[in-house]
Amino acid sequence: MGSQGPPFRIAIVGGGIGGLCAALSLHHHCAAEGIKIDVYEQAPQYKEIGAGIGIGVNAARLLHHIGIGDAVNGIAGSREGIWISFRRYNDGTDIVTVPANDRERIRQCPVHRAEFLDLLVDTIKARGAATLHTNKSCIDVIDEGETVTLNFKDGSAVTADLAVGCDGIHSKLRAQFSTDNPRYGGRIAYRGLVPISKLESNWPFQTYSVSWLGKDKHFLVFPISNNRILNIVAFVATEEEKLGGLKESWTATGNKSDLAKDFADFDKTVLEIISHMPEHPSKWVLNDRKPLPQWVFAQGKVVLMGDAAHAMLPHQGAGAGQAIEDGYILGRALQDYLRYRNHTDEDLEKWTRLYQDVRLPRAQRAQATARQAGQVYEMQTDEMLGKSYEECLPLVRDNLQDRMRWVWTEDLDLGYEKARMEVNRSWTSQNIF
Repeated sequence: MGSQGPPFRIAIVGGGIGGLCAALSLHHHCAAEGIKIDVYEQAPQYKEIGAGIGIGVNAARLLHHIGIGDAVNGIAGSREGIWISFRRYNDGTDIVTVPANDRERIRQCPVHRAEFLDLLVDTIKARGAATLHTNKSCIDVIDEGETVTLNFKDGSAVTADLAVGCDGIHSKLRAQFSTDNPRYGGRIAYRGLVPISKLESNWPFQTYSVSWLGKDKHFLVFPISNNRILNIVAFVATEEEKLGGLKESWTATGNKSDLAKDFADFDKTVLEIISHMPEHPSKWVLNDRKPLPQWVFAQGKVVLMGDAAHAMLPHQGAGAGQAIEDGYILGRALQDYLRYRNHTDEDLEKWTRLYQDVRLPRAQRAQATARQAGQVYEMQTDEMLGKSYEECLPLVRDNLQDRMRWVWTEDLDLGYEKARMEVNRSWTSQNIF
C-alpha cells in the first residue's frame, strides 16, 4: 500500500559516509511509503578529509541491495584475493595471509573516502533521494510529543518525525542523552597516500594489502582508486601522557622524519614507502567510545547510528561497514513501520527499537574486537605479555586466521526478519491480554 497523508519527515544530522548511506537506504526502502529526507551537514560542503577505508563484503552486499554496488566496485582497489597479508616487521616474511574472495561481483571494496563520498552525493542527487543542506550545525533536538525540533547554530530550526544522529564520534545528539566522552585507544597513526606507480617495479608481494607487525607498532597498506593509490596507516603505541598536546583532528600533521625514526628497523619495503610519503603526513590520535546501552530516545523519534552510536578503532576495517549496516537495517525497520501504520495504530518506537535490537549487539562486538585486534597486531594481549617476538607469532597467527569471518558472513536480512517475527509475536501477545 502507498503513502497516505503528508510525508514522514526524516532529518539526518551529519553528511558523512554513514549519513549519506543512511539517506540512500531509507529512500530505497521507504520512498513508496511517502517520506521526505533532509541531510544536515555542518561543513560548508560535502567533503571527506582523510584517505582510504575498507568496505567489507558484509557491507558491500548491502550497497548492491540498494543499487550502488557496481559503482563502488568501479572506484575500489583490488587486494588480489587477499584481505591482508600479515608480515614480519623486519624482513617481510609471511606470518599469516587471510584470503578474501574479491573476484566476485559482491566483494571487498577498499576505497578512497573522497571518491566514495562523491559517489554517494551524486547518487542522492540523481535519485532525488534527499535534500542536502550545508553549514547546518545541529546543537540539540527537542521532543515535542508527536514530532521533534532540531535547532541549529545559525538560529534556524526544523521539525521532523524522526531525527537520525550520524554526527560522528563527537555527536551533539549523543551528548544530549549520554555524558560519556571519547576514550583514547592507546595508539597514534600516521596516514598518507602514495601512487602505486612509484612502488610497483620493486613490490615483492602478491597483493598491495599488507600489514607488517612489530611489537608496539604496525604498518598497514592497502590499494584504493582502482589500484592507482596505496593507502598507508602507520600505528605506534603511545602512552597518553606522551601525546604532547596532540588532539584528535582531521587536520593535524606530523613529520616524516619522526615516522621514519619510529619504523627504522622495519622491512626495506616499508622504508621505501615512507620515503615517498609527504613531508608532513597526517597524524591522528585514535579514539573510540565505550559501548552505549541505548541508541533510541524520545519515544523512538531520535536514533543514533554510525560513530555517534558505536565509534570504534580502525584495526579491523569494520567501522564504515557497521555504519552502512545501521542505515540499511534502519531503512528496513522504518519501511515496516510505515507499511503497518497505514492500516494499524503502529508505534514508531517499536520499530526503531527493533533497529537497535538487531544492530546494537553486533556493532558492540565489532567495537570490542577492534580494540583487541590492535593488541594482537602489536603483541600486547595478556597471553603475549612477557613473551618474545618469536613466541608471540604462533599466537598472532591463530588469532588472525579466521578473525573476520563473523563480520563478513552474517546475513543481515535474515537477522532482521527473525527479530521482526519475534517482535510481532511479542507485540501480538501483549495486545491480546
